[in-house]
Amino acid sequence: MHGLRHGYAAALLAGLLLAGCGDDSSEEGFGEEGSSAGDKGSVTIAGQDFTGGQVMTELYSQLLESEGYTADVQLVSTRDLYMPELMSGRVQVVPEYLAGITDFLNTEANGANAKPVSTSDVDETLSALEPLAEDAGITMLEPAQASDQNAFFVTTERAEEEGLVTLSDLAATDEPVVLAAPPDCKGRDDCEKGLSEVYGLDITEILPTGYGTTQTKDAVSEGEADLGETGTTDGSLEELDLVLLEDDKGIQPAQNLTPAVNSEWFAENNEVEEVLNDFSAQFTTEDLAALSLEVDVERADPAEVAEEYLTDKGLI
Repeated sequence: MHGLRHGYAAALLAGLLLAGCGDDSSEEGFGEEGSSAGDKGSVTIAGQDFTGGQVMTELYSQLLESEGYTADVQLVSTRDLYMPELMSGRVQVVPEYLAGITDFLNTEANGANAKPVSTSDVDETLSALEPLAEDAGITMLEPAQASDQNAFFVTTERAEEEGLVTLSDLAATDEPVVLAAPPDCKGRDDCEKGLSEVYGLDITEILPTGYGTTQTKDAVSEGEADLGETGTTDGSLEELDLVLLEDDKGIQPAQNLTPAVNSEWFAENNEVEEVLNDFSAQFTTEDLAALSLEVDVERADPAEVAEEYLTDKGLI
């Protein structure tokens, strides 16, 4: 997911929330020199607080710790909370979703009503992103094959009873829809706006329960919402008797996992390029789905899952 709000208030809120998140936060604040650090200093890695974000930040953290950095992971609810910190250098590294950061930076540069420049093509989206990122003080590294697109689910019971396979099937019911999703879903082409304008869904309310969260899944399971948002690699849905509806009209753009690095920090720490690019070259959608399944269904610790994966791949 990506948020569209920006400005001083968001930056201030980001600092307050980030400073209070995570088990490894130091009293000096995140990303500041002077904290206990490895041979190469400290690095703050931020991400979004859902299973995929937890797994990705742990993978990046352990990769960089193996290179001599002391890593601090900070997780928040939406992109607009950590992006000001990445641009300012208080956060140094983020595992980003390609189209998400592209369209976020596009609206930052060209206004909230700017037409999205991301597409379903990875190379096209990266080409649109790179100048926007450069202007924002961010260096983008190589995208992984791994992708986790936004997706929408209903209860398995309803899908079977009404023959729902696609989002178009849901729209054809002509029934009003309460959507459980993050607050920044409203007005987005890959969320509320796309569902309304492309599919014709009558979305009467958005419950701000988050992206792929337990609250979002409970809202759909318990009938408080008709439709919920998560990612395509969410491994918990089957166990919860929930099922994804196919995005048959293609409102979801390329969301390959891509390292985003503060440019000023990167200029002094460019050895991280090889480390993170080597990882991206191996990391697949199937890998992400398998790791997410371990966390969601088997209740494994994201840190332990990440360590086992990186060790098995010979990356640490």
